[in-house]
Amino acid sequence: MPDFSYTALASTGAKSTGTVTAGSEREAAALLDAKGLFPITIAPAGANGGGFSLLSGVSGRELATLYGQLADLLGAGVPLLRALELLERATTNKRLQSVMRDVRMNVAEGTGLAQALAKHPQVFDELVISMVKAGQEGGFLEDVLARTAAFVEHQEEMKGKVVGALAYPGFLLVAGAAVVLVLVVFFVPKFEKVFEGLRKIGEMPILTEILLWVSWACINRWWLMIPAVVLPVFGFLAWARTEGGRWAMDNIKLRLPVAGSLFRGLALARFTRILGTMLANGIPMLRALGISKDSAGNRVIVKAIEQSAESITAGQRLADPLRRNKHFPTDVVEMIAIAEESNTLEKVLLKVSESLERRTIRTLELLVKLIEPLMLFMMAGVVLVVVLGLLLPIFNMGKTVR
Repeated sequence: MPDFSYTALASTGAKSTGTVTAGSEREAAALLDAKGLFPITIAPAGANGGGFSLLSGVSGRELATLYGQLADLLGAGVPLLRALELLERATTNKRLQSVMRDVRMNVAEGTGLAQALAKHPQVFDELVISMVKAGQEGGFLEDVLARTAAFVEHQEEMKGKVVGALAYPGFLLVAGAAVVLVLVVFFVPKFEKVFEGLRKIGEMPILTEILLWVSWACINRWWLMIPAVVLPVFGFLAWARTEGGRWAMDNIKLRLPVAGSLFRGLALARFTRILGTMLANGIPMLRALGISKDSAGNRVIVKAIEQSAESITAGQRLADPLRRNKHFPTDVVEMIAIAEESNTLEKVLLKVSESLERRTIRTLELLVKLIEPLMLFMMAGVVLVVVLGLLLPIFNMGKTVR
């Protein structure tokens, strides 16, 4: 059996390196786990990189390329194991290469492709695994993979548009914070001695006292301010990861003015696109709903879809329960109702998804147009407060002289 070099962490947090003899990287990881070690990297001994690393990532575009290439290979008649081996060799991402090696070895041992992918939830999400499983059972795996590649690529484009739209407001926020910090740390302290006389006679304005105290704290107690900001942020993030926190956050997102329609549009666009894709591949409605509901990414909407699925079980059409759902726009529900009558639901769902995405982009552009002047106004307001805090004592000094 081959030797594998590893880097691992002990329960005490100490890092250790060495080699272990095993039949595969999976077996090597199991042996390390039995010794109480948490593996960070595992690679064949003497190899220059290419091992499994928990510290590297896989981008959505790389996954889209992987699904598309696998679909092309299977469509050309290449056996699954051979296709996985070719993809393992072709990928340049060391993390993805290691994952594909493990997937190929699992498939070689008789595990289904969906089950092999499910062993790497940090790379392949539940939606992709469900689609691959449905494709395997229905005999249209290459078609599902091709549609999955198109969907992931589309999602990456949407994500790029969102990030691009928010880049300028983010720059304004950072620039504004930097300007205020420079004023408070370097500019305000120079006036403290000038205002000392007013402080002694009790004529110092409260705004100036607060401004001087903030400046003193930023200079002399900055190490206390870091945990004062970081701890609440980490506490909020920890709460947001709990089940109750996720429900609350998803509900808040949908209730936000302007931004609420943005979150709702993105969630419904993902859901309708996946549902249309599932139906186009011949998957029955109830199962397609079960697979696609989680793609919404919002627990409130997922719950509403689950309730709709229960109504369909009772004999209703999809449009009937959606019509009673406040999260689905009326025009979207009517399009679905007409599509069900004409038996073109899968095509209409994809058109609905495109329509929702266009609306979402327009809403995003509107939101950015609102954010930019709002942030400029906030920056101007903060600078005005600093300037007033410095000018008020000067006015008081003029009155005292008179």
